[in-house]
Amino acid sequence: MAGRIRASDVEEVKRRTNLGDLVGDYVTLKNAGIDSMKGLCPFHDERSPSFHVRPALGYYHCFGCGESGDAFTFLQRMDHLTFAESVERLAARIHYGLTYEEGGYAREEGPNRARLLAANQAAAAFYVGQLAGEEGTAGRTFLEQRGFDAAAIERFGVGYAPRGWNGLTDYLKSQGYTPAELTQAGLVSEGQRGVYDRFRGRVVWPIRDTSGQTLGFGARKLYEDDSGPKYLNTPESPVYHKSQVLYGLDLAKKAISRGKRAVVVEGYTDVMACHLAGIDTAVATCGTAFGKDHISILRRIMGDDSAAEVVFTFDPDEAGQKAALRAFSEEKRFTAQTYVAVAPEGFDPADLRLHRGDEAVRELFTRKQPLFEFALRQAVARFDLNSVEGRVSALRTAAPIVAEIKDPSLRPGYARELARMLGVELAEVQQAVRTAERDPRSTRELPPEPPRSSGAPGAAAPPGPVLGLSALRNSATTRLERDALMAMLQQGDAVGLELVHQAVTAQVFEPNLRVVRDALGAALPALGTPSWVDQVVAATPESHQGLVRELAVVPMPERRADQLAVYAKDVIVSLLDRDLVGLKQELLARMQRIGDSSDPSSRRLQEQLVALEAARRGLRDE
Repeated sequence: MAGRIRASDVEEVKRRTNLGDLVGDYVTLKNAGIDSMKGLCPFHDERSPSFHVRPALGYYHCFGCGESGDAFTFLQRMDHLTFAESVERLAARIHYGLTYEEGGYAREEGPNRARLLAANQAAAAFYVGQLAGEEGTAGRTFLEQRGFDAAAIERFGVGYAPRGWNGLTDYLKSQGYTPAELTQAGLVSEGQRGVYDRFRGRVVWPIRDTSGQTLGFGARKLYEDDSGPKYLNTPESPVYHKSQVLYGLDLAKKAISRGKRAVVVEGYTDVMACHLAGIDTAVATCGTAFGKDHISILRRIMGDDSAAEVVFTFDPDEAGQKAALRAFSEEKRFTAQTYVAVAPEGFDPADLRLHRGDEAVRELFTRKQPLFEFALRQAVARFDLNSVEGRVSALRTAAPIVAEIKDPSLRPGYARELARMLGVELAEVQQAVRTAERDPRSTRELPPEPPRSSGAPGAAAPPGPVLGLSALRNSATTRLERDALMAMLQQGDAVGLELVHQAVTAQVFEPNLRVVRDALGAALPALGTPSWVDQVVAATPESHQGLVRELAVVPMPERRADQLAVYAKDVIVSLLDRDLVGLKQELLARMQRIGDSSDPSSRRLQEQLVALEAARRGLRDE
């Protein structure tokens, strides 16, 4: 569009835009006081809300990453728009007509996103019209055979791409779009003779963002002579990024936010079937595996509520099993509980609705099971457990799954379940799980203690720089470990060499804090000297030295100076006591499995328990 946007129009668009409503299309916001709303920041990954919006001021700010701005800035950052494009998008949102003139706000160079989005919208309307036409009979038949009537087709905007090579191309050219724009939008492909329709002879679903704008399309082939893939999607474009969109989210967003529940299925027809059956929180990925960007999208909408749920469905074939394991590998990024729902007889939700009705689809999601349990069973099922080789291979595959269960209190129980499934000794499974926990390639959030190395301190550290305390996860486990290390650094001399010597051998689950603990152990001869902290820093890898310095200066949670040493001893003792409690639980579980209290092994365990309790009392007495 020629010319520049009049400055007064820009100000008027900004004045009329409700920033809370705009941000609410992307992030679930909660009231946080007078003219204040907050939610999870869409610009960085966080666990607790630090993103604040002031609608009356038309301003937002994140106290976590420092991002701030107005409605125009927000759209520029979220949707990669230029300034002029963000003004145009908001003007269209409030139905405000812009005036263009020389001077004022000019459009920056680069792809005209507004034009690409408009081309997609025009293509969606074209496909809808084609589905209603004579050639669209094949598409209508396909949809009707899967239980989707005209109302359902209209609700989801499903269309049909005609078989010819240039039906859409000619139509959009007649609307003023250039071949270059159609290519940028991914609506056409390029050949030796020019551009031609990307989608031909296919049912087409529009893929929309949370505000309802069409970003791209997914298309299924209908004809046997179509040599292309069964499903074909829009390629990556300035407006369509497959790893950052979820099909159906424009329709499911409000229900997900309200109910704190999302259902992730595998296909477009599955989303349709779920919504029509009353599961209005269903979404699907678009030609790619479910990944961390999809998790970020759902987290922003659900919020980080530990009672929230994400339920996956997977096909029962090998590809579905792989998808389940991939989803489990990312599961720790959720605060929400994750589950799997598996339909009977290998049905996907669309087939289940077609053959057994809406009630069967609703019932499917009441029979969900934890994702890690499903992943565990799928992993074991791949092997012949009647052979030694099969059991060994199954154990190697399944042990990391147990090690990566987010809730540590569940791991011992599932270790026992795995031993039962494989028909092997529990100790063998426990050893395999411990080995998996120590593997630096493990993706579990809080890897347990690795074997102490005689090498350089911090050798087990994960790669990459650690900026400081803000990089640590805020959990009870991490807080105890952090406070104990602070106590050793700041009050080590008052605590005494003997207690600190024991503490540097204690288990530390958080990998970055484990590096600090190893450095403390290496620098122990300097305890009580003026160079104590400097020696610990020198023994720490460069990537973690900032963390040590912060631990050495951050205020300890004890306000009375005369009680600092007492507090420091207490928190260090708590760290050591945690190790002893873990050992006690393991001994009690062994006794329970033996069952017979007169058994010699049971009596030996009882003696160990008595000695362990004496050690715990000794810690407290000291």
